[in-house]
Amino acid sequence: MKPIKIGYLALLLVLTVLWLPADPLLPPTFGYFDVRHMLVTYTGIIGIGVMSVGMLLALRPVRIEPLFGGLDKTYRLHKWLGITALVVSIIHWLWAQGTKWAVGWGLLTKPHKGPQPEQTVELFRFFRSQRGLAESIGEWAFYALVLLVVLALLKRFPYRYFFKTHRVLALVYLALVVHSVVLMPFEFWSAPIGLLMLILMAGGTLAAFISLFQRVGYKRRAVGEIEEVLHHRDNRVLKFAITLKDRWPGHQAGQFAFVTLDPHEGAHPYTISSAWHGDGRMFFLVKGLGDYTNTLPDTVKVGDLVSIEGPYGRFDFSCGKPRQIWVAGGIGITPFIARLQALAKQPDGKAIDLFYSTKEPDEGFIERVRQLAQRAGVRLHVLVTRRDGRLDGERIRQLVPEWPSATFWFCGPAGFGQALREDFKAHGLAEADFHQELFDMR
Repeated sequence: MKPIKIGYLALLLVLTVLWLPADPLLPPTFGYFDVRHMLVTYTGIIGIGVMSVGMLLALRPVRIEPLFGGLDKTYRLHKWLGITALVVSIIHWLWAQGTKWAVGWGLLTKPHKGPQPEQTVELFRFFRSQRGLAESIGEWAFYALVLLVVLALLKRFPYRYFFKTHRVLALVYLALVVHSVVLMPFEFWSAPIGLLMLILMAGGTLAAFISLFQRVGYKRRAVGEIEEVLHHRDNRVLKFAITLKDRWPGHQAGQFAFVTLDPHEGAHPYTISSAWHGDGRMFFLVKGLGDYTNTLPDTVKVGDLVSIEGPYGRFDFSCGKPRQIWVAGGIGITPFIARLQALAKQPDGKAIDLFYSTKEPDEGFIERVRQLAQRAGVRLHVLVTRRDGRLDGERIRQLVPEWPSATFWFCGPAGFGQALREDFKAHGLAEADFHQELFDMR
């Protein structure tokens, strides 16, 4: 099982296991309102719990990258947690609000609770007096949560608006923390689930303020100046080279950075296309795939200042096997170009085959890749889709009969990579020997 699946399921399991002793699954009377209270409480715990972890992951913590295989995998977990928060919050809202509607319509009769026990803790007495306000805050925060998460999941929603509206989720989260703290059953605070929720919400609150003040990744930022711009028109790839003006910790081939070319557009993740030689220089290759990237050839100019945050990622070509097979689909060639540069300086002794599949060949671009591969001692296979057909597992196995002794490194369209992964797994390749960059940050 993949680490992100393990992490996701482990979080849900821990929250559930700690909730059970605090809120028994079978209430004594087992009436509708008992079940409703149980489910509202449980969905509330799960909802604020996954949102808290999601807020912490949004800080791009590099220390946990090794646990999940890179920041791209961490962001996939962040996305799953966001979707889970959305679904669970809808269920929570339906049980809470739907019951109120049913009582108002005369379909249900609200049971008489009788006098409530006097609270001796002044803080809890205050919480009880604020329950109505907390419910209203939670309801409106829920509506905002639904809207913002749905917008985040819509690929057609422009990125320049996405990164701004996504930051508003920090405010929504803070409102839901208030809702959760006030309405959580008082007995939970003396149970293990209360301690866990306190830790998660405290961490999530800190993360929310860091996001609101735009301090995410600020210690890993550097300013650079664009020194070269080259547009490959045939394959719509723009190269821009940068000279750094700040200290940079260095990077491994295959890592990426968040690059801000336009403050109004926000930071975009781009693979670093050059190896690090300690000279403060690097370059990026960006393909025009959307409204923003298509405008870069006209807007990026020599002398412009850019902000770079990173490096991130674990697509680092490390393995114990003597052979590697690299597969690049389109602009997915970028991490391999960086690795070719590194190998040209310092070979690692591995036998490597690089398959570069492209729909839009640019002869000048391909020739540069070919020269790099020759200097690095890598065998290059270039396939132009309309001329050579689609690259598949069978063709790779024919050209590299020694493939069982290799690890695979793929960067390109997700569907293409998934098809190759399943094909080679069906032929006996271990799951751990296929490495794929999940280059999707939303």
